[in-house]
Amino acid sequence: MTMNNNKFTTPEEDQIIEAAFQDVLDGYLASNHRKKVEIIKRAYKFAQEAHSGIRRRSGEPYILHPIAVAKIASQEIGLGSTSICAALLHDVVEDTDYTVEDIEQHFGPKIAQLVAGLTKISGGIFGDKASIQAENFRKLLLTMSEDIRVVLIKMADRLHNMRTLGSMAPNKQYKIAGETLYIYAPLAHRLGLFAIKTELEDLSFKYEHPDAYARITKQIADSECCRSSVYKDFSTPITQRLKEMGLKFEAKARVKSVYSIWNKMETKHIPFEEVYDLYAMRIIFECDDPGREKALCWEIYSAITDLYRLHPDRTRDWISVPKANGYQALHLTVMGPDGNWIEVQIRSRRMDEIAEKGFAAHWKYKIGDSDEESELNAWLHTIKDILDNPEPNAIDFLDTLKLNLFSREIVVFTPKGELITLPKDASVLDVAFSLHSHIGCHCIAGKVNHKLVPLNQKLKSGDQVEVLTSQSQTPKPEWMSFLATAKAKTALRQALRREQQPAINRGKEIFAKFLEEYAISDSNDVITKAMGIYEAANRDQLYYMLGNGDILLTDAIAKKLKRQGQNKERSLFSKIIFRIPGMKSSTETEETPQLQPNTPINMKETYLLTYDDKGANFKFSGCCCPIPGDEVIGFVDDNNEVTIHVLDCPRALAMKASYGPRIVSTRWAEVQGKFLARVHIEGIDRFGILQELTQLISNHLNIDIRRLNIEAHDEVFDADLSVLIEDAAVVNDLCNKIKQVDGVTKATRV
Repeated sequence: MTMNNNKFTTPEEDQIIEAAFQDVLDGYLASNHRKKVEIIKRAYKFAQEAHSGIRRRSGEPYILHPIAVAKIASQEIGLGSTSICAALLHDVVEDTDYTVEDIEQHFGPKIAQLVAGLTKISGGIFGDKASIQAENFRKLLLTMSEDIRVVLIKMADRLHNMRTLGSMAPNKQYKIAGETLYIYAPLAHRLGLFAIKTELEDLSFKYEHPDAYARITKQIADSECCRSSVYKDFSTPITQRLKEMGLKFEAKARVKSVYSIWNKMETKHIPFEEVYDLYAMRIIFECDDPGREKALCWEIYSAITDLYRLHPDRTRDWISVPKANGYQALHLTVMGPDGNWIEVQIRSRRMDEIAEKGFAAHWKYKIGDSDEESELNAWLHTIKDILDNPEPNAIDFLDTLKLNLFSREIVVFTPKGELITLPKDASVLDVAFSLHSHIGCHCIAGKVNHKLVPLNQKLKSGDQVEVLTSQSQTPKPEWMSFLATAKAKTALRQALRREQQPAINRGKEIFAKFLEEYAISDSNDVITKAMGIYEAANRDQLYYMLGNGDILLTDAIAKKLKRQGQNKERSLFSKIIFRIPGMKSSTETEETPQLQPNTPINMKETYLLTYDDKGANFKFSGCCCPIPGDEVIGFVDDNNEVTIHVLDCPRALAMKASYGPRIVSTRWAEVQGKFLARVHIEGIDRFGILQELTQLISNHLNIDIRRLNIEAHDEVFDADLSVLIEDAAVVNDLCNKIKQVDGVTKATRV
């Protein structure tokens, strides 16, 4: 967090600081760690002196931040005195004149090593340039394999920064919230820090979608009374039965987080009232004998299924095969008294501690090496494999890594009975690459449960998988589309690059000679333009197509690239024109609106988006096709031009995490014109429904239809509709009106 000028603390502030530190000490003394109070007090005094007179942007004394981070590390993650000291000292080397050597002299090599690791990845994990961001992220992950506590303390630091994000400028809020949702929340999930992951998601959501956050929070509060009544009716028979069994246990309702409720509403296109799994029942039982835990879980399962009807497809046994982050529990779903399905989670007190505080907190420092830890070690090993062969493009690298961070897992077996943990939707080819990159490159098919299957066969938990290879087989680019693991994607890219390198080198020479012959400057804009013309995903693909003879460079291409090199004016809709057979969109006129001349952009202020007959001061992104009225953010490019993205656009998420300093907060101002929007419709097919839909849209709502594709199969139909509208409110109103047509079950904007 940014710091302001030095100011001395008041007596009242001194009391607040002392009380905050005492809170950290009290929590530590109440834990089961060895009582090394003296070194913690020394670290606190050292940090207090180092940060003396410095304040955070919120105005509070800076020392309160490291104290808060130490409290989270100790009481919410469960770390001991070494980590508490490192948390108290984590900003000293970066923000003051003290060095890592000074820390080592005063507190020993272990604490100094943690502080050095935290300093290395300080200031957020990203800088201004993509290559630097990727490098910093590699540093972050490499430190995990050296000492996992560095990342856990960093997680505590990020959580406190998110809790105090309100004092930051809007563009900083977007950057930090986006980065948190993109990297830190999934990393917390993968390390088993469930409580922290949930809070990070909710806080990110609160700053990215404040209106939706406030609305859902109110809806949760308003439905509390009704929900408590339903939960009481459901839980009372269960708690009575468990008491009769002589169990010591705690039973409680766990409400879904605000972010996960919103996520479900968005992905399923349903209102709040239709989120039926709003809460789950959690049963935490006491058991001193770890060998009895599994049996007790199944006894409780049996008691519940005697009382309520079981959903046969929604039982999850993570006791026999724990998740890769150490999570263990038995989940079942039963029909409640109100006719809705309710999930019940059964776990021991030990399992609950690992689930909430994180398995990583127990790793190497509390319980020594065990079978549980081998899964986390395996994951860290996979991360190192990827880091040893990094992608050249930072965002590609982060996306590759996210495959591992976000994965929901399945477990398959080799013919010898060895377990392999893979993400959901993994294929036979993923198994081949997980065994060895050489096996992956020569894989021709597989046998799943002794039945011959193709490479792209998706696997299910419990499958036995045998990989078949041939020395004549070579890796294919189309394999990328059915790989789910980051390791396999990275290995395939390397193999393809090795095979394609001679053609890539030839293509690079051809392109360089072509530019020289036509006196075109070799710039990023020119190469990007060429990639767009030939629809190449990256430079290597462009060079490969040239070197392989798949494409040719002509005089016409030279003219286009020359115009790009001279940086002529570009049209506003150069990236988002929708071509509709037989129709001409109003955006495809002879005089396409031009971008207004560049003016300096103040990144700290909200940027007003204007669009009228004189032009516009922004560009629309082609990936998410925003329209006026949407919640959008701006990205400032090298030409000082603002491109807008919808807030939850996947590309925007990556950009917020990777190019934070270029993000600007935006607000719609004067917008005149019509914009293309797409709506997907589903329903029950009946005679005359198409006529009703077109009459409603064109005649009653006076909306210009540009395209309508409708297809009926069996008794249902689905349609894709493109219309010209003024803003997002019109599309929302259109969807609501279409839903009222008899037979329509769904109408959502794409």
